Amino acid sequence: MNNQISVIAFDADDTLWVNEPYFRETEAKFAGLLEDFMPHHSIIAELLKTEIDNLPLYGYGIKGFMLSMIETVLRITEGKVNPEVISRAIQLGQEMLSKPIELLDGVEEVLKALQGKYKLVVATKGDLLDQQRKLNKSGLDHYFHHIEIMSDKQESDYRKLLKHLDCKPEQFLMLGNSLKSDVLPVLNIGGHAVHIPYHTTWVHEHIDHTIEHANFYQMESLSEVLPKLLE
Repeated sequence: MNNQISVIAFDADDTLWVNEPYFRETEAKFAGLLEDFMPHHSIIAELLKTEIDNLPLYGYGIKGFMLSMIETVLRITEGKVNPEVISRAIQLGQEMLSKPIELLDGVEEVLKALQGKYKLVVATKGDLLDQQRKLNKSGLDHYFHHIEIMSDKQESDYRKLLKHLDCKPEQFLMLGNSLKSDVLPVLNIGGHAVHIPYHTTWVHEHIDHTIEHANFYQMESLSEVLPKLLE
């Protein structure tokens, strides 16, 4: 791995801690609320469509997901819904916001090993308040020089981050579970990226092609980066 690297950025959700499975569990419960109107798989497809349509308005995160659930309820039922269903949808979102933080295997060991040798940052997207809550609950915040919570992860967002850190692209390494958000934009601006897949990834984060790039690395776990970065 390039020995020019001085800054290592970590995605948060499904890289540092569990996140996506909570959305899938909630989707299943949500579909159960509307099963009198259409099959579960159709309800989940309608919810996904609503979420994606609403991304420009609400961005990423649980609060936008809650609003999309309510909108989907109203559309599927044509507004003829028992208010208790909407109340339950809101409750499902609130339960997600109260979930404990479950760190992924090896996360703290990796941060301990890299702290002091590299400038460590969090580069994640989502709702500001919720991501701050998760970071505080995780007990990991003291490892990081900087926390960047983005509304999205486009090339422009990474360029802004690098400017703030006074870091050249060739000195920057991003680690995350999304090829679309954590890898491609970073490679496109001249940085380095490690893809660490998670068993559950939101369909919106999928890409339909393979990546071949000198600055791209594929690893199965976060711990695998240590030999490359400490050699």
